[in-house]
Order: sequence, then C-alpha cells, then structure tokens
Amino acid sequence: MSTASRERKPRFALRMTLMLIATLLVFGGVFAVKAIIGKQMNEFFDNMPQPAAAVSAATATVERWSDDGEAVGTLVAVNGTEVTTEAGGVVRAIEFEPGQPVKAGAVLVRLNTDNEVATLKALESTARLAEVQAERWQQLGKDQLVSLDEVQQRVSAAANAHAQVEAQRALIAQKTIRAPFSGELGIRRVNLGQFVSPGDPIVTLQQLDPIHLDFALPEQYMDKLRPGTRIRATVDALPGREFEGEVTAIEPRIDPSTRNFTAQATLANPEHLLRPGAFARVRFSLGGEREVVVIPQTAVSFNPYGNAVFVISEVPRKEGETDMQGNPLTGNKLVVTQRFVRTGATRGDLVAVVEGLKPGEQVATSGLLKLRNEAEVTINNEIQPAADPEPQTQNR
Repeated sequence: MSTASRERKPRFALRMTLMLIATLLVFGGVFAVKAIIGKQMNEFFDNMPQPAAAVSAATATVERWSDDGEAVGTLVAVNGTEVTTEAGGVVRAIEFEPGQPVKAGAVLVRLNTDNEVATLKALESTARLAEVQAERWQQLGKDQLVSLDEVQQRVSAAANAHAQVEAQRALIAQKTIRAPFSGELGIRRVNLGQFVSPGDPIVTLQQLDPIHLDFALPEQYMDKLRPGTRIRATVDALPGREFEGEVTAIEPRIDPSTRNFTAQATLANPEHLLRPGAFARVRFSLGGEREVVVIPQTAVSFNPYGNAVFVISEVPRKEGETDMQGNPLTGNKLVVTQRFVRTGATRGDLVAVVEGLKPGEQVATSGLLKLRNEAEVTINNEIQPAADPEPQTQNR
C-alpha cells in the first residue's frame, strides 16, 4: 500500500466524525429549542388568568320550621286484582256490568259445566254403591264371615269414592267465578261463548274505601315517623281538596340505593274520589318547631357520594395577578370552595342544611357545573332561581 493511501484514510475518518458531531449538535439544538418553547407555553397557560364565572348567590339564613315533612307518593288499593279463572271452559253467563260495585262472593261469570255435572252424577252413584258395599262388608266382618283386611279395603274404596265426588264438586264450583272481595269492577275482558283458560283475566276489581297511600321519605325521618301519625294528601285531579289519613305501616328496610324508606298511610275514601295509581302529595306534622339553616335547593349538588355546595368567600389577590389584557389586579376577589353538607327536610324550593354550613355564608345557586375549587366568580343576582317555601302551580 502506498504512503498516499495511508494518509487519506485518517483524513476521511476525521471528516466523518466531524460531520456526525455537527449533525448531533444541530438536532440537539432543535430539540432543546422546542423543549424550551414548550415549557414557556405551559408556564404561560398555567399562569394565564381565567375569566371569573358569573353566578347567582344566596345567603344561608336561619328559619323556624315546624317539624313537618313533605313527600310525594302513589295511591294503592287496599285490595286490587285482575279476577281470573282457576279452571278453563266456555263462558255461559256474564252476571255483572262493567264499573258497578259488587259484594264479596257475588257471581261474576259462569262457565259451562254440563260435562262436569254429568261426571259428578256418575261419581255420586259410584260413591253410594261403595258406601252400601262397605256397610255390608262391615256387618259380615262382625259375623267373622270375611277377613278384617277385606273389610278395610271396602271402607277405603267408599272413602275414595266420596273424595272423588268432592273433587268434582270443587271443579264445578271453580267454574262459577265470584268476587274475592267487595269493590268496584272495571272493564269486562270476556264475551259469551268465549273459551277462557286458567289465568285469563276476566275483569279488574279494586277496593276503593279505604285506600292506601305509599310514599318514600329520607332516612332521617325513620326514628320520627310512627304508625298513627296524621297525614294530609292532595291530588292534581282535585285541586283545593285535602284528604286526611294516618300512617298505618312503615317499611323496616331502608333502600341502599336511595337512602329512603317507604311508609304507607290509609285514607277514608267514601266518595271513591281517590283512585289507585294516582300521584299524590303528602304533608305530615311531627310536632314542635326548630331552627334550621336554609338555602335554595338549586345550591345543592345532589350526588350518590354526598351532597355539596359551593361556598363563596372573599380572599386577597396574589401578588402579580393580572386580567386577560395583562393589567395588574389588586384588592380582594371572590372565590368558591366546594363543601360537603348533610341536608334535611325540604319545603317548596328550600332545603334545610343539617351540617356543613353556617348562617350568613354565601353559596352559589346557579352555574354550578362550570365551577371548581378556588375558581374566581362574580355575583349577578338579576335572575335568581326559585326560592319559595310554598310554590304554586301556574296554568299557562
């Protein structure tokens, strides 16, 4: 190998090394510049002032509430059923009018029983013969002309024949469909000549007087509400009418999904104005008065994991705070802090706060979805949410 070739190789390697170093420096500089710019942008957005959220606000006040309660519920018949048939057959007679009141035991429908009656006559004849034979063999047994085992077989056969007669009579009775209790009939579901199978609906029967009212209450009423507590109920179909009754049963179990329990009241309904399935509003008094902290219900975020409010407070601004245009801000500002509370009874648009809020504290009553902890707010009470303890329905 010549001397010139040996000299060119180190020079070529040196050039390649220098080019690689230069390339790394260029790419490293690009990445460094991007990282610096990204960091500065993040710092800018982190420190960028957020516009204050506009909310309406209300002050927690102390009111004297009688220890009353309100709820909504559903009217339920004391007894209500779809009258059906236990045995299948062809409808021979319909002995009721839709909508009429009936007494317990009244005949509603008769099914054809010709075959069953004929079978009954044959079974009765067989039973009479078996009874005569049993008596004859018993006499022979006393004279020791037949064995005791033969006598017992004849007596057993007679008893079995009588049982078959009773079973056939029961089948015939099932084909006469009667009202199981006193009440008011609904719309007829069968026609003359129609074949009905066991379980087919014949007519609806509802006992209307008295009538039950089932309603749900928060668990804090569990130790206060008692059987015998007087209640007042109203229904939308009868504005201005109020119906009185009393609590007759309380469900011992609290629903874990809603933390409510169910109570049942019984109301007199002699005019049959209240109907099963209707919506009703319930009011009841537990006696006595107490002071409660009250806020509008719109101020409370009701969640499965707990109820919360956004409390508004005034705090000094941090040094260097600016507005959206970069102008320095001084003085105090309004911020919200989320706080969990325990709520109690409701009255119209208001709710009592049992724990977590003091009288005089301000809470946000609108715009809760756009709020977060320590967010700055401005108060605009030009339009306030409803806060009426006794709101009235308006027909428009």
